Amino acid sequence: MSNASRRNFLTRAGALAAAGAVGAVKSASAAAGPERTIKLPDAIPTALGMPAKPAAFPMRGGQVFAKVCKDEGLAALFCCPGNYDVINSICDEGIPCYGGRTEGAMCAAADGFIRVTGEIAATSGTEGPGFTNMIMNIAAANAARTPLLVLASNKRISEDDTEMGIQTAFQQPTTEGMRKYGKRLIDPARLYEYSSYAFRALKTGVPRPVHLDFPGEVYGKTFKDSSELKFYYDTARVHTDAKPHPDPKRIERLATMIQKSQRPIIVASTGVFYSRAWDALKKVAEKADIAVVESGCSRGHFSDAHRLSASTSPSALHSADLVIFVGQYCMPNVGEYAFSADAQYVRIDPDAGDIGRNMPIDLGIVSCEKAALEALSFAIGSQRREAWVAELAAAREKFEGENDTYYKTALGYTDAIHPAVMARQLSDFLYRGDLAKEQTTVVAGGYGIARYMRRFLRAYRPGQLCNGAYQYGAIGPDLGYSFGVAAAVQMGVGPQAAYKGHPIVGITGDAGFAYSGMELETMAKYRMPVVMIVYNNNAWGIPNYAGKAAHMYLFQENLRYDKMAEALGGRGEYVTQPEEFMPALKRAYQIAAKDRVPVLINCQGKKEFWQRGNSPGFLGKTEPGCMAYDH
Repeated sequence: MSNASRRNFLTRAGALAAAGAVGAVKSASAAAGPERTIKLPDAIPTALGMPAKPAAFPMRGGQVFAKVCKDEGLAALFCCPGNYDVINSICDEGIPCYGGRTEGAMCAAADGFIRVTGEIAATSGTEGPGFTNMIMNIAAANAARTPLLVLASNKRISEDDTEMGIQTAFQQPTTEGMRKYGKRLIDPARLYEYSSYAFRALKTGVPRPVHLDFPGEVYGKTFKDSSELKFYYDTARVHTDAKPHPDPKRIERLATMIQKSQRPIIVASTGVFYSRAWDALKKVAEKADIAVVESGCSRGHFSDAHRLSASTSPSALHSADLVIFVGQYCMPNVGEYAFSADAQYVRIDPDAGDIGRNMPIDLGIVSCEKAALEALSFAIGSQRREAWVAELAAAREKFEGENDTYYKTALGYTDAIHPAVMARQLSDFLYRGDLAKEQTTVVAGGYGIARYMRRFLRAYRPGQLCNGAYQYGAIGPDLGYSFGVAAAVQMGVGPQAAYKGHPIVGITGDAGFAYSGMELETMAKYRMPVVMIVYNNNAWGIPNYAGKAAHMYLFQENLRYDKMAEALGGRGEYVTQPEEFMPALKRAYQIAAKDRVPVLINCQGKKEFWQRGNSPGFLGKTEPGCMAYDH
């Protein structure tokens, strides 16, 4: 994204913010004084409209690091107050920055931004409490293999082995096992060098989070000129953008395996998205009639509308006789994916050390995913597998028939709204109504509600669907993910460029809402057009409630999350019956698009929908494909 585009986005956001009050919600204490409405302070649009202030020597350590971030193309920063010198310096460099309510949700926002753009984003926290609030979502980013830059302040080196302040200086051990690289910076002169280490790890090989913590002596150190910094080189000299290319003999062997196969399938996962290999993938699939099923933390790099897509053909997966994993960074264990044990297995991955982990393979190819697919497209011959294509189509028809049955059954409940109704009608609105089916980016979150929504949600272009629960199943980051995804779409970053400015849809449950619900205020503050759907079944997502322990899983019934949205500067809709959902959804989308505010649709369900004896109940899943929850 160009600097001009970023400035235009910030200017537009500031102008919209200045245009009037957000939400126009009356104060609860209006009777005791003059009527008040929610409004943005003038300082917000003023700050958003300010030009960048790039630093020049002499520079503090925080400014030096921010300069590296700018030169390396850091796409955005999501943070809470704290680590001030570093985050202020990053903002001054002109990198888009967002400040939210909790470090954990802002960590999820950065992760969500990455999942639908493929770009590097940063998150920041302060000391012990703020940093530890991020841990769950750092772990989620690690499981999803996202290149998340985690920044945090730390106590002064001179205070080591004391109990001064609120921190213990033990950040790095805390993230051990959930990062690719981590460093507590203790030598100010090596700041530039370690910044280069960080971006080298973020930009090469299989991505995972990188964690840097900044003691006061480092971010506050003043450097007169570059001679006081060790290893001060242009960014092009401290790492390479070269990618590993496949062994031609192994590509030929794979081509032979494909030629002999009757029902080959490619599992197109995270690496396909990050390497932007979707065109090469399509070329390979179409040349030899190879089925493609998606996995990963985002979907859309192979369209669900394609005749070779198996993402909505779960019953066909077991028929595959050759399974080719491409960029599947988190490998399933034997039997975890719905393939036959008799199939042959191939893995294409940049990391030779991980090939063969969890699942034995018949052929391993060490390569950048895009390079391997491009080489394969030349090596394979043209083939037509009409029987395989017909089986995929029949499986899709069967799957859609199951969904139709669930929907018709669910319409019979009139005392609450069943998740099958929500899922089907949202799908109709997004893909079969007035909107272009490729337009709206969706964050698929929640737990029980996810079992239905994922069956009906579709992805037709790269980054259209963010799978928040991928691999880790973090509890409640969905509003954080939604904010980050909304920022990516409003900025038009990467594959979101063609859909810049459109509203996005986020989905969560009532239990999950507690973890990041305050980020509705952050969405309102930044004028993010988000339609947030909350499935409110008055309980944690556990199918059966009985006996003495039941009270621990239940909430008060009919809670008004929509009123909370209004009180935080957004708008709210409350849906209690099936016929109310589609009109509320249409209103919400129109308000989000027109007024640039978040709108929460509080969908009143009931816990009995998950219990045995109620049809349709708590559905199972088949992975990989559209139903995937953990993969």
